[in-house]
Amino acid sequence: MPRIAAFGEVMMRLQVPGHETLVQSNRLEYSFSGSGVNVTAALAGYGHNGALITTLPETPVGEAAIAYLRKLGVDTSLISRGGKQLGMYFLENGFGARPGRVTYTDRLGSSFNTAEAGNYDMVALASRIDVLHLCGITLAMNEGVRKQMKRLAAEVKSAGGKVVFDCNYRPALWGVDGYTKARPHYEELLELTDLVLMNEKDAQYILGFGTGEYDRMTQLKQAIPEVVERFGIGTAAGTHREINADHTHSLTGYIYHQGTFLFSRKLTFPVYDRIGAGDAFASAVIHGELQQYPQQQTVNMAAAAAMLAHTTQGDTALFTESEVLRALSDHTLDVER
Repeated sequence: MPRIAAFGEVMMRLQVPGHETLVQSNRLEYSFSGSGVNVTAALAGYGHNGALITTLPETPVGEAAIAYLRKLGVDTSLISRGGKQLGMYFLENGFGARPGRVTYTDRLGSSFNTAEAGNYDMVALASRIDVLHLCGITLAMNEGVRKQMKRLAAEVKSAGGKVVFDCNYRPALWGVDGYTKARPHYEELLELTDLVLMNEKDAQYILGFGTGEYDRMTQLKQAIPEVVERFGIGTAAGTHREINADHTHSLTGYIYHQGTFLFSRKLTFPVYDRIGAGDAFASAVIHGELQQYPQQQTVNMAAAAAMLAHTTQGDTALFTESEVLRALSDHTLDVER
Protein backbone atom coordinates (compact mmCIF):
# COMPACT_ATOMS: atom_id res chain seq x y z
CA MET A 1 0.00 0.00 0.00
CA PRO A 2 1.54 3.38 -0.97
CA ARG A 3 2.47 5.61 1.93
CA ILE A 4 0.93 9.06 1.66
CA ALA A 5 2.31 11.90 3.75
CA ALA A 6 1.22 15.51 4.15
CA PHE A 7 3.55 18.29 5.28
CA GLY A 8 1.68 20.96 7.18
CA GLU A 9 0.57 22.60 10.38
CA VAL A 10 -1.77 21.15 13.00
CA MET A 11 -4.07 23.81 14.40
CA MET A 12 -6.50 23.90 17.29
CA ARG A 13 -10.00 24.76 16.09
CA LEU A 14 -12.04 26.67 18.68
CA GLN A 15 -15.65 26.71 17.57
CA VAL A 16 -18.50 28.76 18.94
CA PRO A 17 -21.42 26.32 19.49
CA GLY A 18 -24.41 26.59 17.22
CA HIS A 19 -24.75 29.85 15.33
CA GLU A 20 -23.75 32.27 18.05
CA THR A 21 -20.99 34.83 17.53
CA LEU A 22 -17.88 35.20 19.66
CA VAL A 23 -19.43 38.30 21.21
CA GLN A 24 -22.54 36.38 22.25
CA SER A 25 -21.09 33.09 23.47
CA ASN A 26 -19.02 32.20 26.52
CA ARG A 27 -18.29 28.63 25.39
CA LEU A 28 -15.91 27.10 22.84
CA GLU A 29 -15.53 23.54 21.57
CA TYR A 30 -12.04 22.49 20.51
CA SER A 31 -10.64 19.99 18.04
CA PHE A 32 -7.48 19.75 15.92
CA SER A 33 -7.28 20.24 12.18
CA GLY A 34 -5.31 21.52 9.22
CA SER A 35 -5.23 20.65 5.55
CA GLY A 36 -2.68 17.89 6.09
CA VAL A 37 -4.71 16.47 8.96
CA ASN A 38 -7.87 16.44 6.87
CA VAL A 39 -6.23 14.78 3.87
CA THR A 40 -4.31 12.07 5.73
CA ALA A 41 -7.29 11.22 7.94
CA ALA A 42 -9.62 10.97 4.94
CA LEU A 43 -7.17 8.74 3.10
CA ALA A 44 -6.82 6.55 6.20
CA GLY A 45 -10.60 6.17 6.05
CA TYR A 46 -10.23 4.92 2.48
CA GLY A 47 -7.75 2.29 3.66
CA HIS A 48 -4.44 4.04 2.92
CA ASN A 49 -1.47 4.71 5.20
CA GLY A 50 -1.76 8.46 5.77
CA ALA A 51 1.10 10.05 7.72
CA LEU A 52 1.58 13.64 8.86
CA ILE A 53 4.92 15.48 8.80
CA THR A 54 4.79 18.38 11.25
CA THR A 55 6.20 19.73 14.50
CA LEU A 56 4.16 19.88 17.70
CA PRO A 57 5.04 21.39 21.07
CA GLU A 58 6.08 19.16 23.96
CA THR A 59 3.16 20.31 26.08
CA PRO A 60 -0.17 18.83 27.18
CA VAL A 61 -1.73 20.57 24.18
CA GLY A 62 0.75 18.85 21.87
CA GLU A 63 -0.04 15.50 23.50
CA ALA A 64 -3.75 16.12 23.06
CA ALA A 65 -3.17 16.87 19.37
CA ILE A 66 -1.28 13.60 18.85
CA ALA A 67 -3.97 11.63 20.65
CA TYR A 68 -6.61 13.26 18.43
CA LEU A 69 -4.64 12.45 15.26
CA ARG A 70 -4.30 8.82 16.29
CA LYS A 71 -8.04 8.65 16.87
CA LEU A 72 -8.49 9.85 13.28
CA GLY A 73 -6.28 7.01 12.03
CA VAL A 74 -3.36 9.30 11.09
CA ASP A 75 0.15 7.83 11.27
CA THR A 76 2.02 10.06 13.75
CA SER A 77 5.46 8.41 13.46
CA LEU A 78 6.88 11.24 11.32
CA ILE A 79 5.90 14.03 13.73
CA SER A 80 8.71 15.99 15.39
CA ARG A 81 8.50 17.72 18.76
CA GLY A 82 9.73 21.19 19.66
CA GLY A 83 8.73 24.81 20.00
CA LYS A 84 6.25 26.20 22.49
CA GLN A 85 2.79 26.55 21.02
CA LEU A 86 0.13 25.37 18.63
CA GLY A 87 -1.57 27.60 16.08
CA MET A 88 -5.25 28.26 16.77
CA TYR A 89 -8.28 29.68 15.04
CA PHE A 90 -11.77 30.66 16.14
CA LEU A 91 -14.73 29.62 14.01
CA GLU A 92 -18.13 31.27 14.02
CA ASN A 93 -20.80 29.51 11.97
CA GLY A 94 -22.69 31.70 9.53
CA PHE A 95 -26.40 31.59 8.95
CA GLY A 96 -28.47 33.06 6.12
CA ALA A 97 -27.07 36.42 5.04
CA ARG A 98 -24.37 36.32 7.77
CA PRO A 99 -21.29 34.44 6.51
CA GLY A 100 -19.14 32.19 8.64
CA ARG A 101 -15.98 33.75 10.03
CA VAL A 102 -12.50 32.39 10.84
CA THR A 103 -10.18 34.39 13.10
CA TYR A 104 -6.57 33.21 13.46
CA THR A 105 -4.28 33.70 16.45
CA ASP A 106 -0.56 34.39 15.92
CA ARG A 107 0.02 31.16 14.04
CA LEU A 108 3.43 32.33 12.79
CA GLY A 109 4.77 31.61 16.27
CA SER A 110 3.61 27.99 16.28
CA SER A 111 5.99 25.05 16.66
CA PHE A 112 5.53 24.14 13.00
CA ASN A 113 6.15 27.62 11.64
CA THR A 114 9.24 28.25 13.80
CA ALA A 115 10.85 24.81 13.27
CA GLU A 116 14.37 24.98 11.86
CA ALA A 117 15.23 23.20 8.61
CA GLY A 118 17.37 20.73 10.57
CA ASN A 119 14.26 19.57 12.41
CA TYR A 120 13.45 17.32 9.43
CA ASP A 121 15.73 14.79 7.74
CA MET A 122 14.38 15.42 4.26
CA VAL A 123 16.27 12.60 2.55
CA ALA A 124 15.15 10.04 5.12
CA LEU A 125 11.56 11.29 4.97
CA ALA A 126 11.48 11.16 1.16
CA SER A 127 12.65 7.54 1.19
CA ARG A 128 9.51 6.61 3.19
CA ILE A 129 6.99 8.55 1.08
CA ASP A 130 5.26 7.45 -2.12
CA VAL A 131 2.91 10.45 -2.37
CA LEU A 132 3.49 13.86 -0.76
CA HIS A 133 0.62 16.31 -0.24
CA LEU A 134 1.40 20.03 0.02
CA CYS A 135 -0.92 22.99 0.50
CA GLY A 136 -0.81 26.64 -0.52
CA ILE A 137 -1.85 27.66 3.00
CA THR A 138 1.43 26.23 4.29
CA LEU A 139 3.27 27.99 1.47
CA ALA A 140 1.99 31.34 2.76
CA MET A 141 3.49 31.02 6.23
CA ASN A 142 7.10 32.21 6.02
CA GLU A 143 10.28 31.82 3.99
CA GLY A 144 11.64 29.05 6.22
CA VAL A 145 8.57 26.88 5.74
CA ARG A 146 8.57 27.58 2.01
CA LYS A 147 12.16 26.35 1.72
CA GLN A 148 11.28 23.20 3.68
CA MET A 149 8.31 22.50 1.37
CA LYS A 150 10.38 22.91 -1.77
CA ARG A 151 13.26 20.81 -0.43
CA LEU A 152 10.94 17.98 0.63
CA ALA A 153 9.10 18.03 -2.70
CA ALA A 154 12.40 17.89 -4.60
CA GLU A 155 13.66 14.98 -2.47
CA VAL A 156 10.41 13.04 -2.93
CA LYS A 157 10.59 13.51 -6.70
CA SER A 158 14.24 12.48 -6.71
CA ALA A 159 13.32 9.31 -4.79
CA GLY A 160 10.65 8.44 -7.37
CA GLY A 161 7.59 9.62 -5.45
CA LYS A 162 4.67 11.79 -6.56
CA VAL A 163 3.82 15.32 -5.42
CA VAL A 164 0.26 16.62 -4.96
CA PHE A 165 -0.15 20.38 -4.56
CA ASP A 166 -3.42 22.06 -3.57
CA CYS A 167 -3.18 25.75 -4.49
CA ASN A 168 -5.44 26.90 -1.63
CA TYR A 169 -4.54 30.58 -1.95
CA ARG A 170 -5.58 32.67 1.08
CA PRO A 171 -5.42 36.46 0.49
CA ALA A 172 -5.33 37.28 4.21
CA LEU A 173 -2.17 35.20 4.68
CA TRP A 174 -0.17 36.75 1.82
CA GLY A 175 -1.10 40.35 2.64
CA VAL A 176 -0.60 43.39 0.39
CA ASP A 177 0.44 42.51 -3.18
CA GLY A 178 -0.17 38.89 -2.25
CA TYR A 179 -0.49 37.53 -5.77
CA THR A 180 2.83 39.09 -6.77
CA LYS A 181 4.54 37.68 -3.67
CA ALA A 182 3.03 34.24 -4.10
CA ARG A 183 3.64 33.69 -7.82
CA PRO A 184 7.32 32.67 -7.85
CA HIS A 185 6.77 30.22 -4.98
CA TYR A 186 3.75 28.65 -6.65
CA GLU A 187 5.69 28.37 -9.90
CA GLU A 188 8.59 26.58 -8.18
CA LEU A 189 6.28 24.03 -6.58
CA LEU A 190 4.24 23.48 -9.73
CA GLU A 191 7.43 22.49 -11.54
CA LEU A 192 7.61 19.55 -9.11
CA THR A 193 3.89 18.72 -9.10
CA ASP A 194 2.25 15.61 -10.54
CA LEU A 195 -1.34 16.34 -9.43
CA VAL A 196 -2.56 19.90 -8.84
CA LEU A 197 -5.82 21.00 -7.22
CA MET A 198 -6.81 24.39 -8.62
CA ASN A 199 -9.44 26.48 -10.39
CA GLU A 200 -9.51 29.22 -13.00
CA LYS A 201 -9.01 31.98 -10.40
CA ASP A 202 -5.74 30.39 -9.30
CA ALA A 203 -4.55 30.32 -12.91
CA GLN A 204 -5.59 33.91 -13.53
CA TYR A 205 -4.63 35.73 -10.36
CA ILE A 206 -1.70 33.73 -8.97
CA LEU A 207 -0.05 32.58 -12.19
CA GLY A 208 -1.09 35.41 -14.53
CA PHE A 209 -2.78 33.31 -17.21
CA GLY A 210 -5.31 35.31 -19.22
CA THR A 211 -8.83 33.94 -19.11
CA GLY A 212 -10.79 36.60 -21.02
CA GLU A 213 -14.19 38.06 -20.26
CA TYR A 214 -16.04 34.76 -20.28
CA ASP A 215 -18.14 32.80 -17.81
CA ARG A 216 -16.20 30.85 -15.19
CA MET A 217 -16.57 27.45 -16.84
CA THR A 218 -15.21 28.77 -20.13
CA GLN A 219 -12.33 30.38 -18.24
CA LEU A 220 -11.60 27.05 -16.55
CA LYS A 221 -11.51 25.17 -19.86
CA GLN A 222 -9.16 27.79 -21.28
CA ALA A 223 -6.75 28.22 -18.37
CA ILE A 224 -6.23 24.72 -16.96
CA PRO A 225 -4.75 23.15 -20.14
CA GLU A 226 -2.31 26.07 -20.38
CA VAL A 227 -1.16 25.58 -16.78
CA VAL A 228 -0.78 21.81 -17.23
CA GLU A 229 1.27 22.24 -20.40
CA ARG A 230 3.50 24.99 -19.02
CA PHE A 231 4.49 23.11 -15.86
CA GLY A 232 4.37 19.54 -17.19
CA ILE A 233 1.69 18.47 -14.71
CA GLY A 234 0.08 15.05 -15.18
CA THR A 235 -3.39 15.79 -13.81
CA ALA A 236 -5.35 18.82 -12.62
CA ALA A 237 -8.57 18.68 -10.62
CA GLY A 238 -10.86 21.04 -8.77
CA THR A 239 -14.39 22.28 -8.20
CA HIS A 240 -16.77 24.88 -9.56
CA ARG A 241 -19.05 26.27 -6.84
CA GLU A 242 -22.32 28.21 -7.06
CA ILE A 243 -24.11 29.72 -4.05
CA ASN A 244 -27.84 29.74 -4.64
CA ALA A 245 -30.53 32.19 -3.57
CA ASP A 246 -31.91 29.69 -1.04
CA HIS A 247 -28.42 29.45 0.56
CA THR A 248 -27.80 25.95 -0.78
CA HIS A 249 -24.57 25.34 -2.66
CA SER A 250 -24.06 23.62 -6.01
CA LEU A 251 -20.76 21.91 -6.74
CA THR A 252 -19.32 20.44 -9.94
CA GLY A 253 -16.00 18.62 -9.89
CA TYR A 254 -13.57 18.36 -12.78
CA ILE A 255 -10.48 16.36 -13.73
CA TYR A 256 -8.22 17.30 -16.63
CA HIS A 257 -5.82 14.64 -17.91
CA GLN A 258 -4.08 14.10 -21.25
CA GLY A 259 -6.02 16.84 -22.99
CA THR A 260 -9.47 15.79 -21.77
CA PHE A 261 -11.85 17.33 -19.23
CA LEU A 262 -14.21 15.12 -17.25
CA PHE A 263 -16.92 16.64 -15.05
CA SER A 264 -19.10 15.28 -12.28
CA ARG A 265 -22.80 16.03 -12.30
CA LYS A 266 -23.80 19.18 -10.46
CA LEU A 267 -24.64 18.35 -6.84
CA THR A 268 -26.88 20.73 -4.87
CA PHE A 269 -27.08 20.52 -1.08
CA PRO A 270 -27.54 22.52 2.14
CA VAL A 271 -24.40 23.52 4.05
CA TYR A 272 -23.84 22.61 7.67
CA ASP A 273 -20.03 23.11 7.95
CA ARG A 274 -18.07 24.25 4.92
CA ILE A 275 -14.53 24.14 6.38
CA GLY A 276 -12.47 21.22 5.01
CA ALA A 277 -14.68 20.38 2.03
CA GLY A 278 -11.87 21.11 -0.44
CA ASP A 279 -9.64 18.67 1.42
CA ALA A 280 -12.36 16.02 1.17
CA PHE A 281 -12.47 16.54 -2.60
CA ALA A 282 -8.67 16.38 -2.89
CA SER A 283 -8.47 13.21 -0.78
CA ALA A 284 -10.98 11.39 -2.96
CA VAL A 285 -9.10 12.42 -6.10
CA ILE A 286 -5.84 11.09 -4.62
CA HIS A 287 -7.61 7.87 -3.63
CA GLY A 288 -9.05 7.38 -7.09
CA GLU A 289 -5.69 8.02 -8.73
CA LEU A 290 -3.93 5.55 -6.43
CA GLN A 291 -6.59 2.91 -7.06
CA GLN A 292 -6.34 3.61 -10.81
CA TYR A 293 -10.08 4.05 -11.08
CA PRO A 294 -11.55 5.41 -14.33
CA GLN A 295 -11.29 9.16 -13.98
CA GLN A 296 -15.01 9.69 -14.42
CA GLN A 297 -15.53 7.49 -11.37
CA THR A 298 -12.86 9.42 -9.47
CA VAL A 299 -14.34 12.85 -10.14
CA ASN A 300 -17.83 11.64 -9.28
CA MET A 301 -16.57 10.23 -5.98
CA ALA A 302 -14.62 13.40 -5.19
CA ALA A 303 -17.65 15.64 -5.75
CA ALA A 304 -19.76 13.36 -3.55
CA ALA A 305 -17.10 13.40 -0.82
CA ALA A 306 -17.03 17.21 -0.91
CA MET A 307 -20.82 17.28 -0.69
CA LEU A 308 -20.77 14.99 2.35
CA ALA A 309 -18.10 17.15 3.99
CA HIS A 310 -20.39 20.19 3.73
CA THR A 311 -23.01 18.33 5.74
CA THR A 312 -20.67 17.04 8.47
CA GLN A 313 -19.55 18.74 11.68
CA GLY A 314 -15.85 19.59 11.87
CA ASP A 315 -12.98 20.14 9.45
CA THR A 316 -12.10 16.48 9.00
CA ALA A 317 -14.51 14.34 6.99
CA LEU A 318 -14.18 10.63 7.76
CA PHE A 319 -15.95 8.45 5.21
CA THR A 320 -15.43 5.04 3.73
CA GLU A 321 -15.58 4.62 -0.02
CA SER A 322 -18.89 2.80 0.24
CA GLU A 323 -20.40 5.69 2.21
CA VAL A 324 -19.31 8.16 -0.46
CA LEU A 325 -20.72 6.03 -3.25
CA ARG A 326 -23.98 5.57 -1.36
CA ALA A 327 -24.26 9.33 -0.87
CA LEU A 328 -23.73 9.86 -4.58
CA SER A 329 -26.41 7.32 -5.43
CA ASP A 330 -28.87 8.70 -2.88
CA HIS A 331 -28.22 12.21 -4.07
CA THR A 332 -28.98 11.22 -7.63
CA LEU A 333 -32.31 9.77 -6.53
CA ASP A 334 -33.45 12.10 -3.77
CA VAL A 335 -31.68 15.43 -3.49
CA GLU A 336 -30.91 16.89 -6.92
CA ARG A 337 -33.52 19.42 -8.02
